Amino acid sequence: MIKIVFFTIFIALFIAMNIYSYRRFLSKLSFLQAYKRVVRYFLYLLMIFILLFLSARRYDIYNQKVLLVFSYAIGVLFILFIAALIYDLLHASFANVPFQKSRRRFMKVAFDVTFLILTISYLFKGIINGLKEPILRRLSIKIKNFKQDGFKIVQLSDVHVGNTIKKDFVERLVQRVNDLEADLIVITGDLVDTGVERIEEDLAPLKNLRSKHGTYFVLGNHEYFHDPIETMEYIRTLNITILENESVVIEDDFNLVGLNDHFGSRIGLLEPDLPKAFKMVDQTLPTIVLAHQPKMVKELEAYKPDLILSGHTHGGQIFPFGLLVLLDQPYLSGLYQHDEDTQIFVSNGAGFWGPAIRIFADSEIVEIELKGI
Repeated sequence: MIKIVFFTIFIALFIAMNIYSYRRFLSKLSFLQAYKRVVRYFLYLLMIFILLFLSARRYDIYNQKVLLVFSYAIGVLFILFIAALIYDLLHASFANVPFQKSRRRFMKVAFDVTFLILTISYLFKGIINGLKEPILRRLSIKIKNFKQDGFKIVQLSDVHVGNTIKKDFVERLVQRVNDLEADLIVITGDLVDTGVERIEEDLAPLKNLRSKHGTYFVLGNHEYFHDPIETMEYIRTLNITILENESVVIEDDFNLVGLNDHFGSRIGLLEPDLPKAFKMVDQTLPTIVLAHQPKMVKELEAYKPDLILSGHTHGGQIFPFGLLVLLDQPYLSGLYQHDEDTQIFVSNGAGFWGPAIRIFADSEIVEIELKGI
């Protein structure tokens, strides 16, 4: 039922964006007036590609490269929609400026050409960024009473292994993480983006992750879309420890608490349970929490953790989508001081969802050095 609702809302939104992009932007471009039918067919094709991409989430009938092409339709239509909004706003602002008719016509053509070039450049810049390897983001975080200066955590989040992110990407990711020689590796949700039975071979390289204290994982919302119990069973075979509303003490230095995702509360399955998660926490030690969605920070205030590691937002992935993300999440990307007791770090994630497009939100591997104060 949830998948049907998601599919319906998703398609309705893209149909609305399609119509708006045509009526308020593409159909008004002076040099496209003779090609309106071609433009409409192009927009129809985008919708067909989006439907084909979504169908692949259920039926494994396309190869990786074909799916990548289909996925780009989502990014193209979103960028056209944003361009249409800006074009509409600017067009309305200059509509009443008193220019001569001939000069107004020239300026309209010049404006339309410039605006379309900027839109296409924006799209191609996003594609180039989306296809790049994740950057390495290094940061140092100070925690009260932390004993071991220089303790290194490598965080992976939102890898989205599935139809377009496959084994070769995971192998490169594992090699880069191992090269960092971490004390601890954490994966903060959305590791998978399809049924685990379809991607066992793609996930298998994760078994080679190496660190002093192992690898820990918590559920993200996307795990709930594809039989999370079966997914967890397979992840455990990869020498990855799943923290399912529970805690462990790492080298007598700090508590590591892992929470099930907030999405579990919506469907009544594998719900986050904070009292259970914190039941065995050693109050004399600093506490680090793994929680996929940054919004969990509000529920965690009563427990006063020192640091929360999250993902989910992708840093917005395609600017300015991050502005919409902030309507649902309190933080978008990077390190924040939430209150006197708690810091929260939100990763952009190592992979992507939908199109391999990233604008002002690079995919990343995160290396965190912990220090005491």
